[in-house]
Amino acid sequence: MFSDLKNKNIVITGGLGFLGKQIINAYVKEGSRVIVLDNKKKINSKKFEHFSCDICNEKKLKIIYKKIVKKYKTIDILINNAASNHDIGKNIKSFEKFNLKIWEQDIKVGLTGAFLCTQLFGGKMSKQKKGGNIINISSDLGIIAPDQRLYDHTSFRKPISYSVVKNGIIGLTKYVAAYWAKNKVRCNALAPGGIFNNQNKTFLAKIKKLIPMNRMAKINEYNKTILFLSSDASSYITGSIIIADGGRTII
Repeated sequence: MFSDLKNKNIVITGGLGFLGKQIINAYVKEGSRVIVLDNKKKINSKKFEHFSCDICNEKKLKIIYKKIVKKYKTIDILINNAASNHDIGKNIKSFEKFNLKIWEQDIKVGLTGAFLCTQLFGGKMSKQKKGGNIINISSDLGIIAPDQRLYDHTSFRKPISYSVVKNGIIGLTKYVAAYWAKNKVRCNALAPGGIFNNQNKTFLAKIKKLIPMNRMAKINEYNKTILFLSSDASSYITGSIIIADGGRTII
């Protein structure tokens, strides 16, 4: 579908997570070379190369970065996807009692990690004649506030740190897009809505009422949007926030 992505070198952070696995499969089908940065135990795969790495540790990240550049020479696309995600069922306290350690860890993974990866891999792109492409994964909850009424039937509350991180990602996107435009480096963000993952029936009934399309996203529904932003089909798009949420943020 996007033939220009064949043999491109793609770096994906948080690639072994729920959404990350879908992104990997999408690029593999296009014939891209996929490089995954994730803090999980080393995985050997024919589809991608995995580097077990804490992207928040600048020293260790630089070591991995040098290994990747030495082997692959160029970096075509960076996907900043890593983030802490707190599932329903975990006892996340209210804003008034929100744990400082959780706040600091979420900011560290979601924002500091994206900043460091963008500095390194984006910096490499800015020195390449052909430039490069950065796609940051934000959220519809970086655009609107979480509706905590969705969780009234649980002890869970969508954490303040999630909204702050995803909103911060949008700021990073716009800054980098303007900063490196002259170097042929594009930077855009995808702000996806929630993905259906066999959630509680009560939660599903509530959230459908907030979405004009009356459903959550399918598991692979963002793949083509990410591929579009990665390809030459979006060559004049930079600094944009692509909202894909079934219409939730328009009402």
